Amino acid sequence: MNQSPNAHHLVARRAVFIPVSALIGSYLLSGCLPLVVGGAVVGGSLVATDRRTSGAQLEDEGIELRSVNRLRDAFLERVHINVTSYNRQVLLTGEVPSEADKARAQDIVSRVENVRSIVNELAVLGNSTLTSRSSDALVTGRVKAAFVDAKDLYANAFKVVTERGTAHLMGRVTQREATRATEIARTTPGVQRVVRVFEIISEEELQRMLPQPAKPGTAPAAGASN
Repeated sequence: MNQSPNAHHLVARRAVFIPVSALIGSYLLSGCLPLVVGGAVVGGSLVATDRRTSGAQLEDEGIELRSVNRLRDAFLERVHINVTSYNRQVLLTGEVPSEADKARAQDIVSRVENVRSIVNELAVLGNSTLTSRSSDALVTGRVKAAFVDAKDLYANAFKVVTERGTAHLMGRVTQREATRATEIARTTPGVQRVVRVFEIISEEELQRMLPQPAKPGTAPAAGASN
């Protein structure tokens, strides 16, 4: 895939349910790395569930698409901006030419319907190269794989966005999970810095979200076989 490092990039990041090993393998075989490897990985010994409601997930998709369209209209080909929404909290990453552009991008996204808050991590720099973005994609894959390997984490509860070696962690997680995930990300090869964009929930809230085990003596569902 040939792509000029100065090309215009406005990316809406979405969750993808693909094993990390397969994801990285496909990159190496094709020689072409996507700019976005965020989202979720199904695996590990813990059940993978998205902690957002279905309505919130749809809202996040809408926020990302509307934000990208409005930013494209405003900046044309001068910027590289990634838009990631999780539970209506928006993370902006990438590069813009000036502090004025950084503030303008935030103002534009703040006017998008359903946006609750914005974390503006845009850097005032020239647009990153395809090599840099490819490296970031691999780092994201490593962080997600490390979350899967950590048997005390629900890997699918986290969204990871890597930009210039900085891993941004998003999700609705407990303080315990936030601390553990941060420790793992900081020790992952290629990660230079960790930015936490978490919505902290209580352990009681987490327990209410998790699938409840069947009570002893409960009859199996119709059609179930021994």
